[in-house]
Amino acid sequence: MRKEEARTEIHAYGLLALRSTHSEIRKLKRRYQPAFHGFRIWPSSWLLIHFLRQHGMRRGLRVMEVGCGWGLAGIYCAKQFEAAVTGVDIDAGVFPFLKIHARINDVRVNTIQSGFDGITEEDLEETDILIGSDICFWDTLEGSLKGLITRAMAKGVQVLIADPGRSPFDSLGEHFAAEGNGDIFDYTLNQPHPIQGRILTIGCLPH
Repeated sequence: MRKEEARTEIHAYGLLALRSTHSEIRKLKRRYQPAFHGFRIWPSSWLLIHFLRQHGMRRGLRVMEVGCGWGLAGIYCAKQFEAAVTGVDIDAGVFPFLKIHARINDVRVNTIQSGFDGITEEDLEETDILIGSDICFWDTLEGSLKGLITRAMAKGVQVLIADPGRSPFDSLGEHFAAEGNGDIFDYTLNQPHPIQGRILTIGCLPH
């Protein structure tokens, strides 16, 4: 890999990700200004990707990535497991960044602009696994996510969420663990760089 590519690209787990310094990302940022922190790939996406790489997933499942941002975890599901992926985010400004990553990884990802509360029963009925990373960063998001996960569970949807271990996320995970519906545990990896965090799992990933 050339030095320029190393400074502007990440190659890991069979994916190509563009750093914020990449010329194509800089061009997009001149046209779009995502709100709600959707201006980069957040580290917990890699935690989620590594977990999926270790545990696997049955091919062809329907995956919804909520608070998807640039959509890297969903793109991994589409590329490695031929999943039908829908990226959901309250901020449509992130979708151009998702689409460029889907294109360079040769996959297709559908998108829906919605907050957690706006995800419908019909959306969940068409979903096998709900994933998310770095999505419980404010106290105000905990209640909305708790409601979404509860509705997803009622539809038989599996849930997998990664986070650095912020207090709202820990509270969310402890709620479902206390009910006997979920497990929350520490998770670390070294590639593409050292990352520590926590993962909440609800249900077993279908194989």
